[in-house]
Amino acid sequence: MAKASRRIELTKCESEVMDIVWEKECVTVNDVVDAIDRDLAYTTVLTTMRILEDKKIVHRGKKIGRAYTYTPLISRQQAREGSLKALADQFFGGSTRSLVLSMVNSKGVTPEDIQAMKDEIAKIEESS
Repeated sequence: MAKASRRIELTKCESEVMDIVWEKECVTVNDVVDAIDRDLAYTTVLTTMRILEDKKIVHRGKKIGRAYTYTPLISRQQAREGSLKALADQFFGGSTRSLVLSMVNSKGVTPEDIQAMKDEIAKIEESS
């Protein structure tokens, strides 16, 4: 897997494709086309896989018949961290604190969400 310090950003389409790659761990383009929740052309998925390969997010492996296999080079967590960092940079001047406080203060956060955050914070504090 890639180093945690590497900045990883995925487009919406790349993220959808990667969800399937992470789930299945080894896929062909046809596997992704068959599994994705919306109609995407084979060529669109192939192009997306090539972009992900160029970004060093997937590895193109052996051929099965005429199709190459692809495996993830990064974890879902690494992608999430990269996206959060990009969001913090884009809207909060790079401040993770401002991002988190904005989320906590948003109308979409439920009391259950806040309790879950408190529980996670307590776990982190206990392990420090």
